[in-house]
Amino acid sequence: MTSTGTEQFTMYTTPWCGYCKRLKSQLAREGITGREVNIEENPEAADFVMKVNGGNQTVPTVVFSDETAMTNPSLAQVKMTNVEADHLDNYSGIDEIHENFADFVDRVERT
Repeated sequence: MTSTGTEQFTMYTTPWCGYCKRLKSQLAREGITGREVNIEENPEAADFVMKVNGGNQTVPTVVFSDETAMTNPSLAQVKMTNVEADHLDNYSGIDEIHENFADFVDRVERT
């Protein structure tokens, strides 16, 4: 997994984790990149993973740009979360989303 500085997620891993290897391989096949952090080389990352996972160092743990986390997500879950993040990045904020939805509801109710 490469690090380009524009990643939408960070994946916490260990070198021996089969689930990590599988997810990294699937992401690579799809051309999806993220930042990878080996928790065995980074004690702060290990502490973070434990905090997110109720005291367990469960990997892969994926943290997205909106700070939500998933433990051992499927490729489909990562792709869906990235699509949602891309879509939301096009808006200036949640208020605009609510306004757009309210406008939509008004148009539907008028028809």
